[in-house]
Amino acid sequence: MRKTALQKKYDAFVAYFQEHMPLAKSELQYRNPYELLVAVILSAQCTDKRVNMTTPALFERFPTPEHMAAATTEELLECIKSISYPNSKAAHLLGMAQALVRDFGGVVPQTLEELQRLPGVGRKTANVMMAVAFGKPAMPVDTHVFRVSNRIGLTKNSKNVLDTEKTLVSHFPEAVLADAHHWLILHGRYVCQARKPLCERCGICGICDDYQKRMGKKCNN
Repeated sequence: MRKTALQKKYDAFVAYFQEHMPLAKSELQYRNPYELLVAVILSAQCTDKRVNMTTPALFERFPTPEHMAAATTEELLECIKSISYPNSKAAHLLGMAQALVRDFGGVVPQTLEELQRLPGVGRKTANVMMAVAFGKPAMPVDTHVFRVSNRIGLTKNSKNVLDTEKTLVSHFPEAVLADAHHWLILHGRYVCQARKPLCERCGICGICDDYQKRMGKKCNN
């Protein structure tokens, strides 16, 4: 079957990053699924760097879901006050830990549906857990992934993150979905930045719709 121009773009994207970023991984620091879940909840609208500065003391004080479930929101708030939206995140952490202990025996569940039953855990966070903690084929879509996918042309005017997720999942090979998530995030964070993309440092300008449009060229795909 002849490949479409869009699928050729995906193939070129995968080939580039498999060569230049073969060991893509989350920049959040964690030692187990519980710690990753806490870190991802804290990372909403906050930098990974700030989260990584905050979590060591938090995990020392609350090393397990059981410890966190026995805390108060005030105790959690004291530990995460430097994080964005600390009040709501403290409430989410407490509710999440209590649900883990009450409903899952203190063990982070490994299905998308069960993860989304936890307070503070939406589809994106659940997909992060599936891909990063459990190595399952999943495509978490955050602001970087949403923006970069559309800018490059991997998606076409997606209305929301769910549309983006469905498109990316349908075109990336299942075996690279989790890696592709990290490739898009890291590319958006360090090269394809929101306000001023660093196109001079980009190795995929040849397949980028936005770059080709600004340069008055036609994409090579």
